[in-house]
Amino acid sequence: MPDRDLTVTLRPHPAGPFLLEVSGELDHHTADRMREALNELPRDRGTAVVIDLSGLVYCDSSGITVLITAYHLTQSLGGSLALAGLDDDIMRVFGIVGLDQIFAFYDSVEEAAAALSG
Repeated sequence: MPDRDLTVTLRPHPAGPFLLEVSGELDHHTADRMREALNELPRDRGTAVVIDLSGLVYCDSSGITVLITAYHLTQSLGGSLALAGLDDDIMRVFGIVGLDQIFAFYDSVEEAAAALSG
C-alpha cells in the first residue's frame, strides 16, 4: 500500500528543469509541504519545473490549488511547468475540473523534461 503521507523532493533534473517529486496524498493536511517546496524554487527568469506525480495517490481541492499556484509562479517568471506521471483516476479528475486546459501533461518525467528543455 502506498504511503498516504506526503513527501516532496526538489532537485535539478539533468536535462535542465527543476524536478519536484511528489508522493502520497496532496490534501488540506499536507499542502503546506508542497508550498514549502515551491518556495525553495529559484526565482530565476525562465525557470522550468516538472512535477512528478507518479507517486500521488490522492489530490483534493487544496492540492489542486497548490498546483495552480505553481503554474502561476512559473508563468510569472517567464518559465514553464509540466506535470508527469498522473494515474488515470487523478487525470480524469483533473480533466473534469478543466486542468487539462491549463497544464501540460506527460506520461513520464523524461518526456516532460525533454519538452521543457527543447
